[in-house]
Amino acid sequence: MKSILYFIFLLGYTAYSQQLVYTPKNPNFGGNTFNYQWLLSSANAQNSFTDNQRFDNETSELQEFQESLNRQILGQLTRSVFTTELGDGLEPGTFNVGDLLLEIFESGEGLVVNILDTTTGEQTQIIVPN
Repeated sequence: MKSILYFIFLLGYTAYSQQLVYTPKNPNFGGNTFNYQWLLSSANAQNSFTDNQRFDNETSELQEFQESLNRQILGQLTRSVFTTELGDGLEPGTFNVGDLLLEIFESGEGLVVNILDTTTGEQTQIIVPN
């Protein structure tokens, strides 16, 4: 009897359904453009990273001029090193350029340029082969 009641109930009950449609939230993938601000604020609220680099531009014009002059002198010296290998040029020796001490000499491997940063003690060697 119970099964007959279930059968009658199922026959009398009409089910309604609809087709499911996916709608993205992100505006980059076709979602509503008004969701952009909400998504951005939500992402910023969840972001636990902090920017450790600070871009303080507290250098004076005199310091900027000095740095620019040092870069120009180093660029000119670099061009001189390459023209030395091509025939014109730079004599071996020791040069002071700002905080850098440059030592240039010939060796069996080619032209050797030792660069020493006198403030930090860092050292680099460049060998231009023959």
